[in-house]
Amino acid sequence: MFYWLSLFKDDISFLNIFNYITFRTGAAIFTSFFLTLLIGPAVVRKLRSYKIQQIEREYGPASHLSKSGTPTMGGVLIFISLVVSVLLWGRLDNNYIWLLLFTTVSLGFAGVMDDYTKLVKKNPEGMKSSIKLAIQLFTAIVVVGYLAINPPNGQYTTSLIIPYMSKMFINLSVFYFVFAMLVVVGTSNATNLTDGLDGLASGCIVFTAITYGIFAYVAGNINFADYLKIIYVPGAGEIMVFMGALVGSCMGFLWFNAYPAQVFMGDTSSLFLGGVIGTAALCVKQELLLPIAGGLFLLETLSVMLQMGYFKLTHGKRLFKMAPIHHHFELMGIPEPKVIVRFWIVGVVLMLLSLASLKIR
Repeated sequence: MFYWLSLFKDDISFLNIFNYITFRTGAAIFTSFFLTLLIGPAVVRKLRSYKIQQIEREYGPASHLSKSGTPTMGGVLIFISLVVSVLLWGRLDNNYIWLLLFTTVSLGFAGVMDDYTKLVKKNPEGMKSSIKLAIQLFTAIVVVGYLAINPPNGQYTTSLIIPYMSKMFINLSVFYFVFAMLVVVGTSNATNLTDGLDGLASGCIVFTAITYGIFAYVAGNINFADYLKIIYVPGAGEIMVFMGALVGSCMGFLWFNAYPAQVFMGDTSSLFLGGVIGTAALCVKQELLLPIAGGLFLLETLSVMLQMGYFKLTHGKRLFKMAPIHHHFELMGIPEPKVIVRFWIVGVVLMLLSLASLKIR
């Protein structure tokens, strides 16, 4: 919204500052961060008064039983601050902004319904998995369908650029669209699995969002893209503003979600946070960077898959003490705060490794 003020720069030269993506990204970070801090206490009190609380489950480390009663569905904080900040600072004539907002709203709806079923309807299984998957697939179909009709770069519509290589591509042809749908659904579910410790998922999202924000900025600048030998995507720079708002809202949420958490995000935001990252990866044509930038989410997902597969193959034996793998480390005797901070450290390292691919080609 504020971008339109730059149209009056000829009359008031100062207003030209609203034309700069970097300025609006910084403003989006501060807006979403402070908005979350502003409304957070009231939202937490309201959730507590409605008894929208984490319920005890039959699985999970015994140490987590003390968290029973902590308000959840706190992801509404991230949702509100993110959307408001993006609408204020993003260019509303940019299609990528609306595609990311669609992903946020669609998967956010699935998360709210799942949490509502668990916590208000008192059904511990939540919304039927088939319905949740259907919403995720619908979201993926819309995102991938739009990008198929309006590709980020028509020359590379069905191609994947290989990180750390100089203009080396894999052309998947029509199979690319199936792959792209798996990216959106997979990242959505991977983030959901990571949301098991206080501040773990929101902290890891910050590092991944920073990575894709920077890639969006350079991909959207033809000179930077050519110099760094990545795919040029006209208009992708605005994705940086969205990622900035996402970083700010997650940092603000951490204020309340850091150990010991005052509120949990729940599926309300964990589903759309991952979906947004996956959608951004498709928009900037950096799909194969996801296993690196989002390596922690991949690790969590693989640990669950390996645990289930090993359990079936060995007729009841376990590969890990508990999955996802962050619970395995807890049961090894590592305190929860130490597990969280160590995961964050790994997240920073993966972010730096991802950004290094801009020069190592």
